[in-house]
Amino acid sequence: MTESLEMYLETISVLYERSHIARVTDIALELGVSKPSVHMALHELEKRGFIEHENYGEVFLTPSGREASAAIRDRHNILTAFLRDVLGVNPETAEKDACRMEHIISEETLVKIAGYSKENV
Repeated sequence: MTESLEMYLETISVLYERSHIARVTDIALELGVSKPSVHMALHELEKRGFIEHENYGEVFLTPSGREASAAIRDRHNILTAFLRDVLGVNPETAEKDACRMEHIISEETLVKIAGYSKENV
């Protein structure tokens, strides 16, 4: 999955956690993108089986979408904690950097970071 699609999936998850609803307008506002861009991404996510979306309605995560978004958010949380708690990076910077890193980091590196963090915090 591309970084962009992961961002959409993560955003849908965050919106549900925050307000129990995700709509095209909400996603567009959260990501700072146009509604047509959201529609294109949602179509691709739906094609891959991660979401269900009815025209002009809510966006729902499927079980595989919930699983994928949880994995993305776990990567994000591990990286944020490592940058902030182990390396001493400013929390705001750690959050922003983790958001970018979570999409490109290998599973092997993430496991090593998680292990190192548990041993050194």
